[in-house]
Amino acid sequence: MKRSLFLCVLFGLLLSAAGFAAANDATSGTPTFYADVLPILQNNCQVCHRSNGANLGGMVAPMAFTSYQEARPWARAIARQVEARTMPPWHASSEHAGTFANERTLAETEIATLVRWAKTGAVAGDAADAPPLREWPANSGWTIGEPDLVIDFGERYFVEDDVEDQYITFTSTITAEMMPEARWLRSVEFRPGSSVVHHIIARPLGGIAPGNDPTTFNEGYGTLLEPDTEVSWQMHYHKEPGEGTGAWDKSSAALQFYPIGYTPDFRVLNNPLARTDFEIPPGDANYTSTVSTTFDRDSVLLGYTPHMHLRGKSARYVAKYPDGTEEVLLNVPRYDFNWQTHYEYPAGGKSIPAGTEIELTMTWDNSADNVSNPDPTATVHFGRPTTAEMMFGFVSYADAEPGYVPPARSSRDPERLKKMLKERFGLDWDTMSEDERREVMERLRGARNRPAASGETSGR
Repeated sequence: MKRSLFLCVLFGLLLSAAGFAAANDATSGTPTFYADVLPILQNNCQVCHRSNGANLGGMVAPMAFTSYQEARPWARAIARQVEARTMPPWHASSEHAGTFANERTLAETEIATLVRWAKTGAVAGDAADAPPLREWPANSGWTIGEPDLVIDFGERYFVEDDVEDQYITFTSTITAEMMPEARWLRSVEFRPGSSVVHHIIARPLGGIAPGNDPTTFNEGYGTLLEPDTEVSWQMHYHKEPGEGTGAWDKSSAALQFYPIGYTPDFRVLNNPLARTDFEIPPGDANYTSTVSTTFDRDSVLLGYTPHMHLRGKSARYVAKYPDGTEEVLLNVPRYDFNWQTHYEYPAGGKSIPAGTEIELTMTWDNSADNVSNPDPTATVHFGRPTTAEMMFGFVSYADAEPGYVPPARSSRDPERLKKMLKERFGLDWDTMSEDERREVMERLRGARNRPAASGETSGR
């Protein structure tokens, strides 16, 4: 009897010890790949980190995280990147958490799990604990899925070895044979044809720059394309010059349309806030410039795309409402030239009343502390090359009135045009050359007519 009682007590103690050990193991931080890490990677990383993952404006993930064998060698690198908040790539301030539909962030608990996994040996765990494999859209080669139409700029083009920055424009036509009747555009995705493509602006379709998602309008929003639309492909090629660095390019775009006969309630428009008259002194770590625009009708804001070059440091959009109140719409405290994100609202956007002023403030770091700075001794002006600077803050929006079509703007009032160029862009029409005036008018027409795509941010 005593022996039986002793064995029962001993067995109970062993069970208790085993239970304590298991509980202690769970709380001491030893996550496993299958149970803890894989769900995080599926929900936040595999959209890019997988075979045939997303191509975000030429930014393609160099490794996959879909299996333990693929992810295990990168455990420490994953931990470093998420702990530094450089991955997933998202640069809006934490004050906007939950604001934008395309937010790429990890919860603090997720970051802690990934860091602990790396520090505790990147254990695989039991494969039976893994969630079901995430199913991705059938691989048509396009993130948006099967396109209705794919276009390109025609014959492929060779970017010579000695090129560092090159701008060249090609023209193609969406013929009536390709698109027999007017169609409302729902999605557009650009595919750079080589690694030397920095950005594409393809009027009137939009464009793409490093880090951009494809453009997909929410239900009820779109932009109209007519048969025989001429597409102007403004290509910016950028690379290190040198022997053997040349490359062939033939970039393309995939289009998806709304069904024939469908008319969206709202036409997507774009308001480019810009200045070109700034002058950044050598060594200045906090040079700031501001520009604003006022909406004269009730409108729905759809998203924002700030654009600077290598010295870009921060961008801030502020709404100043007619009642005197103000609101920070978007604060990007650590702008990254390699991830020119379009910050997009969920369906329905953000309503603003007529008379709302949107003010854009941008800051540049031209000091030696900026590791991306090509020359901290230079005085920097507006310019196309990557080593120059730009100030653009695109605002995509729609009029609040369903079916509203904005009146065609006219440039026949020269004084009104001059005033607008001076106030909005810092340009003096009277001192501009004929070529400069022609280019400005082309860009203004393009800003009116092209959809507010996430890639409209570069090389303007």
